[in-house]
Amino acid sequence: MSFLRQEPAAPAWFLSLAFLGTLYASAVSFRLLAYLALCLRRPKDLRRRYGAWAVVTGPTSGIGRSVALELASRGLNLVLVDLDADNLREISNTIRSHHAVQTKTVVFDLSLVSTAQGDEALRRLREAVAGLDVGVLVNNAGVAKPGAVYLREADVEACVRLMRVNLWAVTEVTAAVLPGMVERGRGAVVNMGSASSEAIPSFPLYTMYAATKRYVAQFSRSLYVEYRSEGIDVQFQVIYIARYMFDA
Repeated sequence: MSFLRQEPAAPAWFLSLAFLGTLYASAVSFRLLAYLALCLRRPKDLRRRYGAWAVVTGPTSGIGRSVALELASRGLNLVLVDLDADNLREISNTIRSHHAVQTKTVVFDLSLVSTAQGDEALRRLREAVAGLDVGVLVNNAGVAKPGAVYLREADVEACVRLMRVNLWAVTEVTAAVLPGMVERGRGAVVNMGSASSEAIPSFPLYTMYAATKRYVAQFSRSLYVEYRSEGIDVQFQVIYIARYMFDA
Protein backbone atom coordinates (compact mmCIF):
# COMPACT_ATOMS: atom_id res chain seq x y z
CA MET A 1 0.00 0.00 0.00
CA SER A 2 1.41 3.42 -0.94
CA PHE A 3 1.32 6.24 1.56
CA LEU A 4 2.18 8.90 -1.05
CA ARG A 5 -0.77 11.21 -1.72
CA GLN A 6 -1.16 12.64 -5.18
CA GLU A 7 -2.17 16.29 -5.36
CA PRO A 8 -5.15 17.00 -7.61
CA ALA A 9 -4.33 18.66 -10.94
CA ALA A 10 -4.87 22.39 -11.10
CA PRO A 11 -8.08 23.32 -12.90
CA ALA A 12 -7.84 24.60 -16.46
CA TRP A 13 -9.09 28.09 -15.54
CA PHE A 14 -6.29 28.45 -12.99
CA LEU A 15 -3.63 27.45 -15.53
CA SER A 16 -5.07 29.91 -18.02
CA LEU A 17 -4.96 32.77 -15.52
CA ALA A 18 -1.42 31.84 -14.51
CA PHE A 19 -0.36 31.86 -18.17
CA LEU A 20 -1.94 35.27 -18.76
CA GLY A 21 -0.35 36.60 -15.58
CA THR A 22 3.06 35.38 -16.74
CA LEU A 23 2.63 37.07 -20.11
CA TYR A 24 1.58 40.33 -18.48
CA ALA A 25 4.50 40.26 -16.01
CA SER A 26 6.90 39.53 -18.88
CA ALA A 27 5.54 42.45 -20.91
CA VAL A 28 5.83 44.85 -17.95
CA SER A 29 9.36 43.64 -17.23
CA PHE A 30 10.37 44.10 -20.86
CA ARG A 31 9.03 47.66 -20.92
CA LEU A 32 10.81 48.44 -17.65
CA LEU A 33 14.10 47.08 -18.96
CA ALA A 34 13.68 49.06 -22.19
CA TYR A 35 13.01 52.22 -20.17
CA LEU A 36 16.08 51.62 -17.98
CA ALA A 37 18.20 51.02 -21.08
CA LEU A 38 16.95 54.29 -22.55
CA CYS A 39 17.78 56.16 -19.33
CA LEU A 40 21.26 54.68 -19.12
CA ARG A 41 22.09 55.15 -22.79
CA ARG A 42 24.34 58.04 -23.65
CA PRO A 43 22.41 60.92 -25.27
CA LYS A 44 22.66 61.13 -29.03
CA ASP A 45 24.89 63.80 -30.47
CA LEU A 46 22.07 65.61 -32.26
CA ARG A 47 24.40 68.14 -33.83
CA ARG A 48 26.57 65.47 -35.42
CA ARG A 49 23.67 63.26 -36.50
CA TYR A 50 21.30 65.89 -37.84
CA GLY A 51 22.89 69.31 -38.13
CA ALA A 52 23.98 72.45 -36.28
CA TRP A 53 20.63 74.28 -36.22
CA ALA A 54 17.11 73.58 -35.01
CA VAL A 55 13.86 75.39 -35.76
CA VAL A 56 11.30 75.52 -32.93
CA THR A 57 7.82 77.02 -33.21
CA GLY A 58 6.13 78.31 -30.08
CA PRO A 59 9.34 78.37 -27.99
CA THR A 60 8.42 81.10 -25.51
CA SER A 61 6.47 79.07 -22.95
CA GLY A 62 5.52 75.58 -21.82
CA ILE A 63 6.75 72.56 -23.72
CA GLY A 64 8.20 74.64 -26.54
CA ARG A 65 10.37 76.62 -24.14
CA SER A 66 11.62 73.43 -22.47
CA VAL A 67 12.42 71.88 -25.84
CA ALA A 68 14.32 74.97 -26.99
CA LEU A 69 16.40 75.07 -23.80
CA GLU A 70 17.13 71.34 -24.04
CA LEU A 71 18.25 71.59 -27.65
CA ALA A 72 20.48 74.53 -26.75
CA SER A 73 22.00 72.50 -23.93
CA ARG A 74 22.81 69.83 -26.53
CA GLY A 75 24.76 72.39 -28.56
CA LEU A 76 22.24 73.23 -31.29
CA ASN A 77 21.81 76.77 -32.55
CA LEU A 78 18.18 77.83 -32.73
CA VAL A 79 15.78 79.57 -35.08
CA LEU A 80 12.91 80.60 -32.79
CA VAL A 81 9.48 81.22 -34.33
CA ASP A 82 6.66 82.92 -32.42
CA LEU A 83 4.07 85.66 -32.78
CA ASP A 84 5.36 87.95 -30.00
CA ALA A 85 8.62 89.82 -30.61
CA ASP A 86 9.18 90.66 -26.93
CA ASN A 87 8.74 87.04 -25.85
CA LEU A 88 11.10 85.94 -28.58
CA ARG A 89 13.70 88.42 -27.41
CA GLU A 90 13.39 87.14 -23.84
CA ILE A 91 13.81 83.44 -24.67
CA SER A 92 16.62 84.23 -27.10
CA ASN A 93 18.52 86.17 -24.43
CA THR A 94 17.88 83.44 -21.86
CA ILE A 95 19.24 80.76 -24.15
CA ARG A 96 22.37 82.68 -25.07
CA SER A 97 23.07 83.60 -21.45
CA HIS A 98 23.08 79.93 -20.45
CA HIS A 99 24.47 78.20 -23.53
CA ALA A 100 27.18 78.96 -26.06
CA VAL A 101 24.90 78.83 -29.09
CA GLN A 102 23.54 81.23 -31.68
CA THR A 103 19.90 82.20 -32.05
CA LYS A 104 17.73 83.75 -34.72
CA THR A 105 14.17 84.92 -34.23
CA VAL A 106 11.30 85.09 -36.71
CA VAL A 107 8.09 86.87 -35.75
CA PHE A 108 5.36 84.76 -37.31
CA ASP A 109 1.72 84.63 -36.26
CA LEU A 110 0.95 81.11 -37.47
CA SER A 111 -2.78 81.81 -37.39
CA LEU A 112 -2.21 84.03 -40.44
CA VAL A 113 -0.92 81.19 -42.64
CA SER A 114 -2.44 81.34 -46.14
CA THR A 115 -2.99 85.09 -45.88
CA ALA A 116 -0.88 87.91 -47.31
CA GLN A 117 0.69 88.57 -43.89
CA GLY A 118 1.32 84.87 -43.38
CA ASP A 119 2.98 84.54 -46.78
CA GLU A 120 5.32 87.40 -45.89
CA ALA A 121 6.22 85.80 -42.56
CA LEU A 122 6.83 82.46 -44.27
CA ARG A 123 9.15 84.20 -46.71
CA ARG A 124 11.11 85.62 -43.75
CA LEU A 125 11.36 82.13 -42.25
CA ARG A 126 12.72 80.72 -45.51
CA GLU A 127 15.27 83.53 -45.63
CA ALA A 128 16.26 82.87 -42.01
CA VAL A 129 17.02 79.18 -42.62
CA ALA A 130 18.59 79.65 -46.04
CA GLY A 131 22.20 78.49 -45.93
CA LEU A 132 21.91 77.11 -42.39
CA ASP A 133 22.57 73.48 -41.54
CA VAL A 134 19.07 72.96 -40.12
CA GLY A 135 18.87 69.41 -38.84
CA VAL A 136 15.89 69.50 -36.48
CA LEU A 137 12.41 70.99 -36.83
CA VAL A 138 10.06 70.99 -33.84
CA ASN A 139 6.47 71.88 -34.76
CA ASN A 140 5.37 72.71 -31.23
CA ALA A 141 3.02 75.67 -31.64
CA GLY A 142 -0.63 74.74 -31.25
CA VAL A 143 -4.05 76.14 -30.35
CA ALA A 144 -6.74 74.40 -28.26
CA LYS A 145 -9.46 77.08 -28.41
CA PRO A 146 -12.37 76.94 -28.87
CA GLY A 147 -12.63 74.20 -26.26
CA ALA A 148 -15.38 72.58 -24.19
CA VAL A 149 -18.05 73.80 -26.58
CA TYR A 150 -20.55 72.19 -28.95
CA LEU A 151 -19.50 72.59 -32.55
CA ARG A 152 -22.69 74.44 -33.45
CA GLU A 153 -21.87 77.01 -30.75
CA ALA A 154 -18.20 77.46 -31.59
CA ASP A 155 -16.92 80.79 -32.87
CA VAL A 156 -16.13 80.42 -36.56
CA GLU A 157 -13.11 82.71 -36.50
CA ALA A 158 -11.66 80.80 -33.55
CA CYS A 159 -12.13 77.53 -35.43
CA VAL A 160 -10.35 78.92 -38.48
CA ARG A 161 -7.48 80.12 -36.27
CA LEU A 162 -7.21 76.67 -34.71
CA MET A 163 -7.09 74.96 -38.10
CA ARG A 164 -4.52 77.38 -39.45
CA VAL A 165 -2.15 76.88 -36.53
CA ASN A 166 -2.64 73.14 -35.97
CA LEU A 167 -2.98 72.07 -39.60
CA TRP A 168 -1.76 74.53 -42.18
CA ALA A 169 1.15 76.00 -40.21
CA VAL A 170 2.56 72.55 -39.41
CA THR A 171 2.38 71.69 -43.09
CA GLU A 172 3.73 75.01 -44.39
CA VAL A 173 6.64 75.25 -41.94
CA THR A 174 7.62 71.64 -42.59
CA ALA A 175 7.52 72.21 -46.35
CA ALA A 176 9.73 75.27 -45.89
CA VAL A 177 12.42 73.42 -43.93
CA LEU A 178 12.40 70.00 -45.63
CA PRO A 179 14.18 70.93 -48.89
CA GLY A 180 17.39 71.76 -47.04
CA MET A 181 17.24 68.49 -45.11
CA VAL A 182 16.76 66.54 -48.32
CA GLU A 183 19.68 68.35 -49.94
CA ARG A 184 21.95 67.44 -47.00
CA GLY A 185 20.56 63.91 -46.69
CA ARG A 186 19.74 64.12 -42.99
CA GLY A 187 17.28 65.71 -40.59
CA ALA A 188 14.55 65.16 -38.02
CA VAL A 189 11.00 66.51 -37.87
CA VAL A 190 9.23 66.42 -34.50
CA ASN A 191 5.48 67.08 -34.46
CA MET A 192 3.60 67.58 -31.22
CA GLY A 193 0.36 65.64 -30.94
CA SER A 194 -2.21 65.03 -28.25
CA ALA A 195 -3.65 62.08 -26.37
CA SER A 196 -7.07 63.42 -27.39
CA SER A 197 -6.55 61.92 -30.84
CA GLU A 198 -4.62 58.76 -29.98
CA ALA A 199 -5.44 57.42 -26.51
CA ILE A 200 -9.23 57.77 -26.51
CA PRO A 201 -11.82 56.97 -29.20
CA SER A 202 -13.43 60.42 -29.14
CA PHE A 203 -13.02 63.80 -27.47
CA PRO A 204 -16.43 65.52 -27.45
CA LEU A 205 -16.60 69.28 -26.95
CA TYR A 206 -13.02 69.46 -28.23
CA THR A 207 -13.94 68.02 -31.61
CA MET A 208 -11.99 70.46 -33.78
CA TYR A 209 -8.85 70.23 -31.66
CA ALA A 210 -8.85 66.41 -31.60
CA ALA A 211 -9.49 66.28 -35.34
CA THR A 212 -6.55 68.57 -36.12
CA LYS A 213 -4.24 66.48 -33.95
CA ARG A 214 -5.40 63.35 -35.77
CA TYR A 215 -4.27 65.07 -38.96
CA VAL A 216 -0.85 65.71 -37.43
CA ALA A 217 -0.58 62.02 -36.52
CA GLN A 218 -1.35 60.83 -40.05
CA PHE A 219 0.79 63.60 -41.52
CA SER A 220 3.74 62.38 -39.43
CA ARG A 221 3.27 58.70 -40.31
CA SER A 222 3.03 59.41 -44.03
CA LEU A 223 5.90 61.89 -43.95
CA TYR A 224 8.11 59.27 -42.32
CA VAL A 225 7.44 56.77 -45.11
CA GLU A 226 7.86 59.49 -47.72
CA TYR A 227 11.26 60.70 -46.50
CA ARG A 228 12.94 57.84 -44.61
CA SER A 229 14.94 56.94 -47.73
CA GLU A 230 16.27 60.53 -47.68
CA GLY A 231 17.83 60.06 -44.22
CA ILE A 232 15.12 62.08 -42.45
CA ASP A 233 13.53 60.88 -39.21
CA VAL A 234 9.98 61.88 -38.29
CA GLN A 235 8.66 61.74 -34.75
CA PHE A 236 5.11 62.27 -33.50
CA GLN A 237 4.99 63.06 -29.80
CA VAL A 238 1.74 62.39 -27.96
CA ILE A 239 1.94 64.50 -24.84
CA TYR A 240 1.61 62.96 -21.36
CA ILE A 241 -0.07 59.63 -22.11
CA ALA A 242 1.59 57.95 -25.04
CA ARG A 243 4.37 58.42 -27.52
CA TYR A 244 4.56 57.15 -31.06
CA MET A 245 7.98 57.45 -32.63
CA PHE A 246 8.60 57.07 -36.33
CA ASP A 247 12.31 57.17 -36.82
CA ALA A 248 14.91 54.88 -38.28
